[in-house]
Amino acid sequence: MLKVEKLNVAYGESLILRDVDMSVSEGEAVCLLGRNGVGKTTLLKSIMGLLKPTSGQVFFEGDDFTQRRPDVRAQRGIGYVPQGREIFPQLSVRDNLILGLAARGQAFDTVPDQVYELFPALKDLLHRKGGDLSGGQQQQLAIARILLTRPKLLLLDEPTEGIQPSIIDEIEDAIHKIKATGVAILLVEQYLQFAWRLADHYYVMEKGSIISKGSTKDLSEEAVQQHLTV
Repeated sequence: MLKVEKLNVAYGESLILRDVDMSVSEGEAVCLLGRNGVGKTTLLKSIMGLLKPTSGQVFFEGDDFTQRRPDVRAQRGIGYVPQGREIFPQLSVRDNLILGLAARGQAFDTVPDQVYELFPALKDLLHRKGGDLSGGQQQQLAIARILLTRPKLLLLDEPTEGIQPSIIDEIEDAIHKIKATGVAILLVEQYLQFAWRLADHYYVMEKGSIISKGSTKDLSEEAVQQHLTV
């Protein structure tokens, strides 16, 4: 589904990503681990086309996407939920969701039931402004909205950050269901237990490079902590 080869990305004179190789298969969840500031969000933005690489390639479903615009990548099936969620705070929950439908080129005025099957709480919040929701509710809304674009690959940046445990459980359950439909998931996450329960494979990033990778079932907490603790 996704293949990244020798990707290098710079901000000005500073090289942030260094020869990054990564792959994500259909229906697979992959977790990207690492301390803050090592380049994880930069990698997601590069996959989405929001940052241009200095060298290397990004392939999606076998096609070279390295120079494709973000809107083209979205139309082809890459969905991105950034850190901070970026919902529209002055719009209602319903209008935020309708924009997700519009993004896939369809004019609907009714939110599909699949949204409520994954996130039942949203049904009672349709007329609330997005900015009035809790952090967990906003995260559910952000994921639901991007799912309405029907992504084949879902990029999630810190989906549990600042969210109460009960909502984390609901988001985890929803992601399991999304994964079961064949959607590939690339997840940046600091909450290790959440990542372990969801991900099939992992990558650890340090100073813009991938320094470790493998199956999550073979990953020890001690090995992760040495790369995550300050």
